[in-house]
Amino acid sequence: MKLRPLQDRVLIRPVQPEAKTSGGIFIPDNAQEKPIEGDVVAVGAGARDEAGKLHPLDVKVGDRVLFGKWSGTEIKVDGEDLVIMKESDVMGVTDHAATKTKKAA
Repeated sequence: MKLRPLQDRVLIRPVQPEAKTSGGIFIPDNAQEKPIEGDVVAVGAGARDEAGKLHPLDVKVGDRVLFGKWSGTEIKVDGEDLVIMKESDVMGVTDHAATKTKKAA
Protein backbone atom coordinates (compact mmCIF):
# COMPACT_ATOMS: atom_id res chain seq x y z
CA MET A 1 0.00 0.00 0.00
CA LYS A 2 1.49 3.31 -1.06
CA LEU A 3 -0.97 5.59 0.77
CA ARG A 4 -0.84 6.54 4.45
CA PRO A 5 -3.82 8.62 5.66
CA LEU A 6 -3.03 11.74 7.68
CA GLN A 7 -4.53 12.92 10.98
CA ASP A 8 -7.95 11.36 11.65
CA ARG A 9 -8.55 9.90 8.19
CA VAL A 10 -9.29 6.24 7.46
CA LEU A 11 -8.73 4.28 4.23
CA ILE A 12 -11.47 1.70 3.61
CA ARG A 13 -11.91 -1.11 1.09
CA PRO A 14 -15.69 -1.25 0.43
CA VAL A 15 -17.32 -4.68 0.64
CA GLN A 16 -19.47 -5.30 -2.41
CA PRO A 17 -23.10 -6.18 -1.61
CA GLU A 18 -24.55 -9.56 -2.49
CA ALA A 19 -25.40 -9.72 -6.22
CA LYS A 20 -28.34 -12.07 -5.60
CA THR A 21 -31.47 -11.53 -3.48
CA SER A 22 -32.69 -14.06 -0.94
CA GLY A 23 -35.27 -15.15 -3.55
CA GLY A 24 -32.54 -15.99 -6.07
CA ILE A 25 -32.91 -12.95 -8.34
CA PHE A 26 -29.63 -11.57 -9.68
CA ILE A 27 -29.17 -7.80 -9.37
CA PRO A 28 -27.23 -6.11 -12.20
CA ASP A 29 -24.26 -3.91 -11.25
CA ASN A 30 -25.95 -0.68 -12.32
CA ALA A 31 -28.97 -1.37 -10.06
CA GLN A 32 -27.03 -2.25 -6.91
CA GLU A 33 -26.80 0.06 -3.92
CA LYS A 34 -23.51 1.77 -3.05
CA PRO A 35 -21.61 -0.19 -0.40
CA ILE A 36 -22.00 1.06 3.19
CA GLU A 37 -19.70 -1.52 4.74
CA GLY A 38 -15.97 -2.00 4.35
CA ASP A 39 -12.68 -3.17 5.79
CA VAL A 40 -10.19 -0.67 7.21
CA VAL A 41 -6.96 -0.82 5.20
CA ALA A 42 -4.99 2.03 6.83
CA VAL A 43 -5.50 4.70 9.51
CA GLY A 44 -3.88 8.01 10.32
CA ALA A 45 -2.10 8.80 13.59
CA GLY A 46 -5.07 10.67 15.05
CA ALA A 47 -6.35 14.19 15.58
CA ARG A 48 -4.81 16.87 17.78
CA ASP A 49 -6.82 19.02 20.17
CA GLU A 50 -6.26 22.74 20.84
CA ALA A 51 -3.52 21.92 23.35
CA GLY A 52 -1.67 19.84 20.75
CA LYS A 53 -2.36 16.49 22.44
CA LEU A 54 -2.71 13.57 20.01
CA HIS A 55 -5.92 11.53 20.28
CA PRO A 56 -5.54 8.14 18.55
CA LEU A 57 -8.36 6.73 16.42
CA ASP A 58 -10.90 4.20 17.71
CA VAL A 59 -10.76 2.10 14.53
CA LYS A 60 -7.78 -0.03 13.56
CA VAL A 61 -6.59 -1.86 10.47
CA GLY A 62 -8.69 -4.97 9.86
CA ASP A 63 -11.92 -3.64 11.43
CA ARG A 64 -15.16 -4.04 9.45
CA VAL A 65 -16.97 -0.69 9.63
CA LEU A 66 -20.26 0.88 8.57
CA PHE A 67 -20.27 4.31 6.94
CA GLY A 68 -22.72 6.66 5.23
CA LYS A 69 -23.72 5.88 1.66
CA TRP A 70 -22.27 9.15 0.35
CA SER A 71 -19.42 9.53 2.88
CA GLY A 72 -15.79 9.97 1.96
CA THR A 73 -13.96 10.31 -1.33
CA GLU A 74 -13.59 7.41 -3.74
CA ILE A 75 -9.99 6.92 -4.90
CA LYS A 76 -8.04 4.33 -6.85
CA VAL A 77 -4.72 3.06 -5.40
CA ASP A 78 -2.71 0.40 -7.24
CA GLY A 79 -5.78 -0.33 -9.40
CA GLU A 80 -8.00 -0.95 -6.35
CA ASP A 81 -11.10 1.13 -5.58
CA LEU A 82 -10.92 2.51 -2.02
CA VAL A 83 -12.68 5.19 0.03
CA ILE A 84 -10.90 7.70 2.27
CA MET A 85 -12.87 9.53 4.96
CA LYS A 86 -12.59 11.12 8.37
CA GLU A 87 -13.11 8.84 11.34
CA SER A 88 -16.17 10.90 12.29
CA ASP A 89 -17.88 9.64 9.08
CA VAL A 90 -17.58 6.05 10.32
CA MET A 91 -20.83 5.09 12.07
CA GLY A 92 -19.67 1.93 13.80
CA VAL A 93 -17.53 -1.19 13.88
CA THR A 94 -19.28 -4.49 13.18
CA ASP A 95 -18.44 -7.87 14.63
CA HIS A 96 -17.24 -9.51 11.41
CA ALA A 97 -17.50 -13.08 12.78
CA ALA A 98 -21.12 -12.52 13.86
CA THR A 99 -21.96 -11.04 10.46
CA LYS A 100 -20.64 -14.15 8.65
CA THR A 101 -22.57 -16.50 10.99
CA LYS A 102 -25.79 -14.54 10.55
CA LYS A 103 -25.55 -14.60 6.73
CA ALA A 104 -24.87 -18.33 6.71
CA ALA A 105 -27.98 -19.10 8.77
